[in-house]
Amino acid sequence: MSRQPRWRNALAAVATGVAALAGAAPAAADPGPLVPLVDAAAERLAVAEPVAANKWVTRGSIEDPARVEQVLAAVEADANARGIDGQRVRRVFSDQIAATEGIEYIRFGQWKLDPAAAPTSAPELASSRGVIDGLNKTIVEQMALNWPVLRSPGCAAQVTDAVGAVATARALDPLYRQALTFVTHNYCAP
Repeated sequence: MSRQPRWRNALAAVATGVAALAGAAPAAADPGPLVPLVDAAAERLAVAEPVAANKWVTRGSIEDPARVEQVLAAVEADANARGIDGQRVRRVFSDQIAATEGIEYIRFGQWKLDPAAAPTSAPELASSRGVIDGLNKTIVEQMALNWPVLRSPGCAAQVTDAVGAVATARALDPLYRQALTFVTHNYCAP
């Protein structure tokens, strides 16, 4: 199976946002208030597909320390402006970025082993970065809205429930489930 449709599908999923969750059948148990936060994190992970394709086609580097610092500074400032712990938000986004880079490395490895599956064209990186920047704001906003939950004793259970609900609603494969679990592992950290 070619990887090209996968990144195109991922870009389409990014464009549709949380509409998939809105149309989903109600779950047997309430997944809790963190679903929009976790869903935005999953949506941001999906952008790894078109970004990896762009970097493959343009022979760009997966890691971009200057861009990472720009993103981390922006989310930290946004968090501080919203009255939540900017350093904690920065740690959460460090995990988000590490997971995205991990997905990109996996795609590069797959394409090296199966050159016929490698993309030959890709969307411009600027369009993916625009989506990422918008999702970063959404994630920080959701963290601020749910700050009491993220600081509560029940936080870990709430995160687990939200990850399960989002993974099911988005039909995440094992790689993306692992990445989403990693991305959310510091949501409840002090």
